[in-house]
Amino acid sequence: MKLVNIGEQSSILNSYMAEMRDARIQKDSLRFRTNLERVGAIFAYEISKTLPASPEDVHTPLGVATVVTPDEEPVVASILRAGLPLGEGMLRVFDHAQSAFLTTFRKYGKGDYSEIRADYCNCPPVDGKVVIVADAMAATGESFCVAMEKLCREAGKPSHIHLVCPIASRYAVDQLSQKLDDDYTLWVAAIDEELTGHNYIIPGLGDAGDLAFGEKA
Repeated sequence: MKLVNIGEQSSILNSYMAEMRDARIQKDSLRFRTNLERVGAIFAYEISKTLPASPEDVHTPLGVATVVTPDEEPVVASILRAGLPLGEGMLRVFDHAQSAFLTTFRKYGKGDYSEIRADYCNCPPVDGKVVIVADAMAATGESFCVAMEKLCREAGKPSHIHLVCPIASRYAVDQLSQKLDDDYTLWVAAIDEELTGHNYIIPGLGDAGDLAFGEKA
């Protein structure tokens, strides 16, 4: 698995990330969603640079211009619900992309035991296609792994999968690096070093789904 941290270089991306983390600004759900969408658009632009591309002749009113454009737009998959604004930002860049929707949840058992399950996948065929999977955060990396197993089982084998999350824990990065092969690229904007026993990323930003759409009942 390849790791790309686009937050290492100073850019407007880090201003959006700072606002997303700021407990005062987080009280504005619209602002939080908007920043997630902006971050998603930036990730999409960076990923577009890696897509297979070919020269294309475009006829202008005065002549012909040769422009190098992507051969095919990817499938953008959002992991509900925190991944929705992120995916929406990507779709504003890849305006001809198809969409997919996945759900993952943590099932708790006795004591501290829990496991990640995926119970929903609505996806077009992805055999041989580039797929981008968006989630707001990666604490352990399990959600990505479980979601990918379900997607590949039900929709086919992509040519490459880009996993996108603005914030990942160091633990998640290490786990995904061990489990995933060269068919995967993990894109992040920040890597936080601390992960608590209850899988909270520190400093993180809190529950991205709740901040974007309101607290769960």
